[in-house]
Amino acid sequence: MRLIYKQSLIQGRILRLVKDATRSISTESSLMTNGKLDFSKLDKKWADKWKSQSPSGSLHPTKDIQNNDQTKKTFYSLSMFPYPSGVLHLGHLRVYTISDVLARFKRLRGYKVIHPMGWDAFGLPAENAAVERGIPPAEWTEQNISKMKEQMSAFLADFDWDREVNTSSADYYKWTQWIFLKLHEHGLVYQKEAEINWDPVDQTVLANEQVDSEGRSWRSGALVEKKKLTQWFIGITKYAADLNKDLEYLTEWPDKVKTMQRNWIGESHGSEIHFPVNGGREQITVFTSRPDTLFSVQFLALALDHPIVNELVKDDQELAKFIKEAERDTDPDTKAGYKLKSIKASIPIDISNNKSLKFDVPIYVAPYVIGGYGHGAVMGCPGHDDRDFEFWRLHEPTQETIQVVAPSADCTEVPNPYTDKSGVLSDKAILANGLESIGGYRGMSVKEAGALITKNLESNSLGKDTISYRLRDWLISRQRYWGAPIPIIHCHDCGPVPVPEKDLPVILPHAVDEHFGKGNPLGKIDSFVNCECPSCGGPAKRETDTMDTFMDSSWYFLRYLDPKNEELPLGAQAAKDMPVDLYVGGVEHAILHLLYSRFISKFLGDVGLWNGKDVRKEPFKKLITQGMVHGKTYTDPENGRFLKPDEVDLTDPSNPIIKKSGETALISFEKMSKSKYNGADPGECIKKYGADATRAHMLFSAPISDVLNWNEDQIAGTDRWLRRVIQLSERILEVPDTKVGSGKNKSVFKNIKLNDKVYEELEFNEDELKLYNETQGYVQGIAKSIEVDFSFNTIISDMMKLSNAITTALNSKSDYNKELLVDSYRKLLICMSSVTPATAEECWERLANGQEREVRSIFHESFPECQPIESQTESYNVFINGKHKGTIVASKTLVEEGDDAVLKEVSKYDDISSHITGSIKRIIRKPKLISIISK
Repeated sequence: MRLIYKQSLIQGRILRLVKDATRSISTESSLMTNGKLDFSKLDKKWADKWKSQSPSGSLHPTKDIQNNDQTKKTFYSLSMFPYPSGVLHLGHLRVYTISDVLARFKRLRGYKVIHPMGWDAFGLPAENAAVERGIPPAEWTEQNISKMKEQMSAFLADFDWDREVNTSSADYYKWTQWIFLKLHEHGLVYQKEAEINWDPVDQTVLANEQVDSEGRSWRSGALVEKKKLTQWFIGITKYAADLNKDLEYLTEWPDKVKTMQRNWIGESHGSEIHFPVNGGREQITVFTSRPDTLFSVQFLALALDHPIVNELVKDDQELAKFIKEAERDTDPDTKAGYKLKSIKASIPIDISNNKSLKFDVPIYVAPYVIGGYGHGAVMGCPGHDDRDFEFWRLHEPTQETIQVVAPSADCTEVPNPYTDKSGVLSDKAILANGLESIGGYRGMSVKEAGALITKNLESNSLGKDTISYRLRDWLISRQRYWGAPIPIIHCHDCGPVPVPEKDLPVILPHAVDEHFGKGNPLGKIDSFVNCECPSCGGPAKRETDTMDTFMDSSWYFLRYLDPKNEELPLGAQAAKDMPVDLYVGGVEHAILHLLYSRFISKFLGDVGLWNGKDVRKEPFKKLITQGMVHGKTYTDPENGRFLKPDEVDLTDPSNPIIKKSGETALISFEKMSKSKYNGADPGECIKKYGADATRAHMLFSAPISDVLNWNEDQIAGTDRWLRRVIQLSERILEVPDTKVGSGKNKSVFKNIKLNDKVYEELEFNEDELKLYNETQGYVQGIAKSIEVDFSFNTIISDMMKLSNAITTALNSKSDYNKELLVDSYRKLLICMSSVTPATAEECWERLANGQEREVRSIFHESFPECQPIESQTESYNVFINGKHKGTIVASKTLVEEGDDAVLKEVSKYDDISSHITGSIKRIIRKPKLISIISK
C-alpha cells in the first residue's frame, strides 16, 4: 500500500509540474532575486493587485463591499495619529501594525470596520523646521505627509484614506474654531493674565521645551524672563468631577492610565477655611484636607500671584525683588519665603468655637504655593507636615512647633512632625509640643474632629465642606503662527467679540520670513489683523494668538466619521458610530491628550453633537497603550562611550568587536536617540525582509504593553517561517487526492466541515483527529488572543505551531485525508492574513491554482468558526496473564462490550494476540486497561 501511495505521489507531482510549468516559471521569476523569493517584490505584487481590485484603491480588496453592507455591525479601530515629521519610526510601525491587524481581523469576523488615518499637523516643530528651510510650514507639512503615506503603504497598513484629516487644513480647523465658539457660548472660555516664558532678545514667547536647563532661550541664548500676558483659557475644571468619576466606568482601560488621570485631576475632599486678616483686608481662603489640624496652624503661605501679594508688592521693594528672584528659581522643593511685614492672620475660631481675632499668625509669600491650585494659599502646620516643618525651621528657627494630633490617647512618644492622617486630638497631657487645652475636641478621632471643626466654621460663616481639584483650566493661547487662529475680534467699544459662525473659518494667512523672529508672527500681518467689528461695524483687530495643538487632537476621531460634512463637524447619522471601540497609542499621551479628548467629547455630547449618554459621553471604550521600542546599543566598556555601528565588527552579532581596540563591546537596549546611534529605519528593514516579516517580528518580539527590544538579527527566524509556509502549498498539492491507508483505528464523525463543505459522515484515524483538533484549538486560541487578551506575540507563536503541525503530518508515515490537510492549511492562511497579508494571499492563490479552483482574494473569507471534536477511541494497555504485552486503540465503549468484541479488537494486533494461549478463562475491563487471563 505504501508503494502504491509513493507511485501515485510521484505521478501527481510530474503531471502538475508539466501542467503548471509556464505559469510557475513566469510567476516565480517575477518574484525572485538572486534565485530566492524576494518578499519586497511579493509586497508590491499584492499591493498593486489589491489596489486594482478595490474601487477606492485600498490595500484591502473587499473592504468597499463590506463597508457598503448596512447589515454589518460597525467596529471603530483607531490609532493615535502622528505629527507629520516626514519619517515613520519603529514606534509608529508598532502602533499601526497593532491597529491594522485588529482592523483586518474584525473584517474577517464580519464587521464593517472604520480604520482611519490623519495628521496632527499644526505645532511648533513644523514651524521651526519650515523657517530653518525657508519654506512655508504648509509646504513642509504637505511634503512630509506625502512621504509618510508612502511609508505606511510600504508596510501594508490598510487605512481608510477617504476619511483622512489634516488638522492644518482649513476644512478641519474651521470646526476646531466652531468648537471654540461653542465653548465660548456656554461660558467655558475666558481671558486672564498668565505667566509665560519671555525671550527679551527675540521678543517672543517660548514653550517650556525651548528653555534649556540653565534657563536660556534655545535660539537667542538670552536668560528667559517670566512675564504675564493676557491668555485664553477653557474652563475644563467645570467638568473635573465628571472626568474623575467616570474613570470608574472605563473598565477596559489600563489601570495605570486611569491612575495617572486621577492623579492629574487630583480630586481632594476637605474644607475651605477663611482666615481673617488685620487692617480691614479681605479674608485669606485656604483649602485643606486636614481641618483637624486647624489649631496647630503657625503660618499662612501665599502664592507669588495671590491678590494680596499683587497689592502689597506695589509699595514693597524687597517683596518685588524676592518675587523676581523666585520666578527664576525652578526648584519645586524650594523653601524660600518672604514674611509680609504689615499683615497677620488669625485662626478663625478658638477651641471653644468662638470667632477669634488674635491676628498672631504670620503670612509668608512662598514659591512652593501654586497660584492656580485651590485659592493660592495654604495653612502651615509644622507639627503635622514635613514641608511645613522644614519651612518653619528655616524661617522661625527659635519657635517651637505646635501639635494637636497624637497616634493614640495613651501613647508616650510622638514624632515631630507627626504626619499620619490617623490618630486622636490631644493636648499637652500627651504632646510635648501640644496646646494647654484642646477643649471638647480632646480624645476625638481625626475624622470626628475634622467634621466638627468644619461644622463650627460653617456656623460662623468661616468655612465649609468642599471638594478641590488639582486640575487647572486649560491655557490654549499660543503666540505662534502655525496653529488654528482663535476666532475672536477685539473691538475698542465692544471688547472681545466672537467671530460669527458664518464667517468661519478664520483663515491662517500666508506668512513669509519677515513675519517670523521677534514677536507674534500673526501680529505683523496687517491684512489679517485689521478688520471690522462684527457687532458694531467699527474698526477692530483680530486675535493674533493661535490655539494649543491639543485642541486640534481633542476631537479628530469625531471628524473621521464625517470628514466631508460642510454643515457640522459631525452629523447625527455618522455620530452613531461612536464611541471608538478600540484606541491604540503610547502611554506618553495618557494624561493631557486623553483628558482633553474626554472633556471635549463630554462637552459636545452635552450640546447635542453626539448621543453618548449610554457611555457617559466617554469617547474611547477600550484603550491599549503599547510599550516603547528600544534599539540595540553598543558601548565601549573602557569609557562608556556610545559606539556607532560602523565602529563595531558585527561578523558575529552576539560578539561585537570594537574595531579600534579589539575589545568586546557591551550590548544593551535603550530608548532610541541620535546620541546613542541606536536608531533603526523601518523602511530599510521592510526593503530587506518585506512588510510581512517585519510586521510579524514586531508583534512576536514582546507583549503589547512591554518595551520591545528591536533586534533585527532575529527577524531571520520569521523570514524562514514565512518561506516554509509558502513551501507548504506545494507539498500539500503533491498529496494524492485519494486517501490510502490500512483502515486501522478509524472512527466515524458526523457533520464535519472541511473546506466549506459539510460531510454528514467522515472517517478519521487517530493522527487525522489529532491534526483536526490541533487546528481547531490553534485557530480558537488565535481569535481569543486577538480580540480578548490582545496577546499579539502569542498569535504568531500559535500560527507557527499550526504550520509545524501541518508539516509534521506531511512528514509522517501515517496517511492523511488531503481535504483535511488543505482545510488546516486554509485556516492557517486565513489567520495569517491579518498579520502577513501578502504571504497569506500568495499561498492562497497558489493553492487555488493548484486545485484548479477560481482564484479570489483570501479577504473574501470569514474567520473560521472552530470546535474540536472528542475522540471516540481510547488507548488500552493490554495485559495477558498479568504481563503487559502492548497497547491497542479501540472504541471508548469497548470496556462495556462482551468478551467476543474485546478479543476481536485485540486480534487486530498480531504482536499482542500471539501471546494468548489456550482457552480464555476471564477478561477484566477497567478504564484504559484490558487484562486477559487464559488457561
